[in-house]
Amino acid sequence: MTPLEDAQAFVLESCPPREPVTMPREQAGGLVLADVVVSTEIVPPFNNTAVDGYAVRSVDVATVPVELTVVGEIAAGAAPDGNVGPGETIRIMTGAPMPPGADAVVMVEYSERLGEDDAGNERVRLSESVAAGTAIRGAGDDVVVGEELFFEGTQITPAIEGVLASINAQEVRVYPRLKVAVLSTGDELITDGSPLAPGQIRESNKIMLAGMLAEAGCQVVDLGVVRDDEVELERVLRDAAVECDAIVSSGGVSMGDYDVVKAVLGRIADMTWMQMAIKPAKPFAFGKLDGVPVFGLPGNPVSSMVSFELMARPALRRMMGHTQLARTSVVAIVDHDLRRNADGKLHFMRVNGGFAEDGRYHVAPVNAQGSHQLAATASADAMAVVPDGDGINAGSEVAVLLLQS
Repeated sequence: MTPLEDAQAFVLESCPPREPVTMPREQAGGLVLADVVVSTEIVPPFNNTAVDGYAVRSVDVATVPVELTVVGEIAAGAAPDGNVGPGETIRIMTGAPMPPGADAVVMVEYSERLGEDDAGNERVRLSESVAAGTAIRGAGDDVVVGEELFFEGTQITPAIEGVLASINAQEVRVYPRLKVAVLSTGDELITDGSPLAPGQIRESNKIMLAGMLAEAGCQVVDLGVVRDDEVELERVLRDAAVECDAIVSSGGVSMGDYDVVKAVLGRIADMTWMQMAIKPAKPFAFGKLDGVPVFGLPGNPVSSMVSFELMARPALRRMMGHTQLARTSVVAIVDHDLRRNADGKLHFMRVNGGFAEDGRYHVAPVNAQGSHQLAATASADAMAVVPDGDGINAGSEVAVLLLQS
């Protein structure tokens, strides 16, 4: 049997990052930067107020309450049209540029409008002393010109998209999103909702894998269910290799199988068929068809899911420029025994977990661990990595892979 680490290294080495592309910022959300982002603008671009209130000279409000003459008003998006002199103030709205002469802002909550005096000047009473710089957001206090903001390997989150917009980065250089074909094969698979005939089952692996591909950031190309016809399957696979960046299929990868997938891929692609030292997901196949990576996952649904998590997902993420390839791993406390038999394999037991009052992450197994029991696995949010032996006793530590992003 092939150790998991050796199989993963083989696949990852065969799946280098794609060539970067330049694209509009609006299309790059979720992708990974291929270059450092250096700002060519400052943020904020000018001194502005952080609150609604009155722009003042701090010396004029050193003793309060104090009455000042209101000589103007500045809304966000407007430019100041006057200065603040001794005994004067300008009403100002959040985000508006600070007027010359003012060095602080008194919040509107500490003001009382007094109306006009005998000379027709608007007056306001302020009841809060403020130091110079109070409630002012200085030009460039978030970003300065020439600052290196984000580096290669950074995934573009919504917050990063906002920063890119704020510095006028109209385009970014990124690793492209993968187009990944996913298919199921078999005359026994039913997708139309009709009653099951003897020997038929409802297709579920492709549906599951398509969702996992989308969650990993891939563009999914659903090839549907291909019947057990070698000529048709070869046509579908060759077309997929032209259209897509990778191909994922499930079933037909066990040592004893004679399946159309194994027969066709064995003839038209350069494939390696493995028996990995893990449970579930022992059988796995990987190769290339016309240079396009092909991931052959086992047919049992839980095995297919685990195989995708351990083998396909990290490789696809590497192709899209990610630097963190595996799921997040934590050390957890086992609340219930994780029992298993010694068989020379590393077991991935499906568990549910959460942080407890002791500050530690605690896990307990889901009710069923069979490779065909997807309903039980669907409730799991993590996988416990259980070494060879008879299992782990309650209260002990175990390494856990978190399945949630």
